[in-house]
Amino acid sequence: MTPNDGLPPPALTGDLLSPAPQTGVQPAANLTATGLAALAQAQEYARKSSAPATLRAYKADWTHYAAWCAEADFVPVPAAPATVGAYLASLAETHAPTTIRRRLAAIGKMHRFNDLPWNAAHRDIQAPLQGLLREHGRPVQKAAALTLDMLRELVATCDLSCRGRRDRALLLIGFAAALRRSELVALQVENIAEVAGGLRLRIARAKTDQAGQGAEIGLPRGKHAETCPVRAFHDWQAVAKRKAGPLFRRISTGDRIGDTAMHPDAVQRILRRRVAMAGLRLTGFDRMSAHALRVGFISEAYAQGVRDEDIMRHTRHRDLRTMRGYVQRAGLVDESPLRAIDL
Repeated sequence: MTPNDGLPPPALTGDLLSPAPQTGVQPAANLTATGLAALAQAQEYARKSSAPATLRAYKADWTHYAAWCAEADFVPVPAAPATVGAYLASLAETHAPTTIRRRLAAIGKMHRFNDLPWNAAHRDIQAPLQGLLREHGRPVQKAAALTLDMLRELVATCDLSCRGRRDRALLLIGFAAALRRSELVALQVENIAEVAGGLRLRIARAKTDQAGQGAEIGLPRGKHAETCPVRAFHDWQAVAKRKAGPLFRRISTGDRIGDTAMHPDAVQRILRRRVAMAGLRLTGFDRMSAHALRVGFISEAYAQGVRDEDIMRHTRHRDLRTMRGYVQRAGLVDESPLRAIDL
């Protein structure tokens, strides 16, 4: 554990360090203008290799780690495994296991980005990590599944005001398309096309589609007017009156529709507000979050006998185990083998 003799300024500011020089690369002084431009373009794309939200989280985590190192007189980079282990141990009683793992990932990201030695599997890192998880670990609180009956009650709280129409469309499209909150607020009006029998949505980019290849989802008309996502879309567009730009926009306290897209966190606030208005209460260990729309669709589709592959095609899940995890939770009681026993 080396004292912090020369802490580099970037470690205190949270900025990414400059990439380490690459062996075998021609010195910049000898490069032509074309070569310099190509290197600059490559570095620009490298900075865009991670999603902005991920980079913001890493930056915040790195800033916290660097500040801790400065206070404890440790050198943050290159980090000795024992230093990282000590840092993780300092978080044990105050931070959730998921946060601690993310902090470790941020430290590793910084090292790899700068071609610095890094081994997350080192015993001086893993031993404290496993020990603190054993001592302070707690189960992850999962998102509740929004049932169809609950969705109906939430939609019933939405009146014909601009806010009510927007929230109704957001809830129904989010549920019907099984969208993540980031995908929901990123929808553009031009991403939605009217086709025979419903709507076709284009998801320009998703959490598991960092390359931006995109995906399309079909939304047929609902059987009931009050829960039809297509009708809700038309009702919202009737007052939003936009042919391009963000589909779901911010609305002022005076019920005036703005020009900017909603923040992803707004989806959860809307959901919780409508839950409170409907007087709904959650039971069990789950929490109401924006993911409830996506989880709810998966649970309802499975309960209606929709095949795994059809659900995955609609939700764009790549891993069957992930998708089945939601299904298994939904069927813990109804599909328990205990029902076959004459207890």
